[in-house]
Amino acid sequence: MDPVISIRPLLAIAVAALAAFAVLLLNKHEKLRDAVSPLAAVAMFAIVASMAPTVLAGRTLDLRLFEILPGIDFAFRVDPLGMVFATVSSLLWIAAAVYSIGYMRHLNEHAQTRFFACFAASLAAAVGGAFAANLFTLVIFYEVLSLVTYPLVYHHEDEEAWAGSRKYLVYLMGASKSVLLAALALTYQLTGSLDFVVGGLFARADASAALLTVIYFCYLFGFAKAAVMPMHAWLPAAMVAPTPVSALLHAVAVVKMGVFCVLRLVFHVFGTGLMSELGLGVATAYLVSFTILMASVYALTRDDLKARLAYSTVSQLSYIVLGAVLLSPVAMVGGIIHIAAHAFSKITLFFCAGSIYCASRKRNISEMAGIGRRLPWTMGAFFVASLSMIGVPPTSGFVSKWYLAAGSVEAGEMAFLAVLLASSVLNAAYFLPVSYLAFFGTEAPGGAETVREIPMVAVPLVATAALSVLMGIFPGYFLALAEGVVR
Repeated sequence: MDPVISIRPLLAIAVAALAAFAVLLLNKHEKLRDAVSPLAAVAMFAIVASMAPTVLAGRTLDLRLFEILPGIDFAFRVDPLGMVFATVSSLLWIAAAVYSIGYMRHLNEHAQTRFFACFAASLAAAVGGAFAANLFTLVIFYEVLSLVTYPLVYHHEDEEAWAGSRKYLVYLMGASKSVLLAALALTYQLTGSLDFVVGGLFARADASAALLTVIYFCYLFGFAKAAVMPMHAWLPAAMVAPTPVSALLHAVAVVKMGVFCVLRLVFHVFGTGLMSELGLGVATAYLVSFTILMASVYALTRDDLKARLAYSTVSQLSYIVLGAVLLSPVAMVGGIIHIAAHAFSKITLFFCAGSIYCASRKRNISEMAGIGRRLPWTMGAFFVASLSMIGVPPTSGFVSKWYLAAGSVEAGEMAFLAVLLASSVLNAAYFLPVSYLAFFGTEAPGGAETVREIPMVAVPLVATAALSVLMGIFPGYFLALAEGVVR
């Protein structure tokens, strides 16, 4: 079927970019400034949703803007994989925009204009990457995302924030300016193009297996936002940022951009046939399995709630990559839908961590005994999202983990099925004690009477927890998109 030429991909990006400028212009009008992000988020989601029927019908929406070099265009293409990422990002921006207003106002945070402007710009970059038609356009938006989220990481401007933001930038920019740039140059030299191709851009390239293997791992580690060990240390360091930023980093934009790039690499740059022929699928599966298990062990040892959630993210991201590189259709579907399943659950968990901090100023799990009786909506949502992370039905995490487990069996890789089962046990070990302590722990004396739910913070986290359950019950939309990628 012929592609549909449409300006809507550009409009979706423009809405968020214009929102960032509007926030800056309305610096002195706080109420108007704060209203910009939720309105822009709704508009962006409406534009993204309007493209879904075309993509589900098996067609793409294309827009070519201009040529950079022969074979390299700055262009957009909306396909099923891009729609998964864009749908999740635009939908969760609505919840994140409302939550951020409540959080920033309650804590009376400084530099709120800069915060909201960078937040909107990061969503423009994320959706731009989702709709990129080639590696060049994707990497441009990948780099823009690193730059516009940097001020969000150093938001508090204290010594800890500056140290965390330096590590954030050094890891991400260092990887992209070295191995990622080298991989792009070699790809263009070998193929004369950087376009995404169904079946893989390298499928017909005349290159040795050794060179292709080197290029593959340059991409894998160059896309450091995917946080595959050892390129993960920037992610826990970024926890110095305000909680809405942590939610953005871990659920909506930054890390999802990383794993999205890796999925593009597997499906549309190398292709599953070449991945299998070179043995890259199994090699990557062992690497990400190590990441899944080790990050879960690290999470078990962390008392700071955000740090525990950060290492959980490192682990869960590798589920997505594992699904793709197992190269069985069922596993690939599981990896793709885990983008959405993890996003809905993890943003809820970070929202809950922020709600606890806003209400009680507590960060450490050991200090949260009995807090669930004071914050029932917050800790109820935390419990639901925890069940999704573990993979308990009827949550979204169960659906994606079911497909990943079935895909491991389909691929005949029992070792990776064991990894999935072991990691789910570890998930339970580091999530369930938090809820147990919050609801059944003995409350510390003094000060508890001031701890209560903050409506503008609690409502978004309950909404995202509900989304996590709804996706588990009605996974059809994301399954249809994932199957469209795998076909």
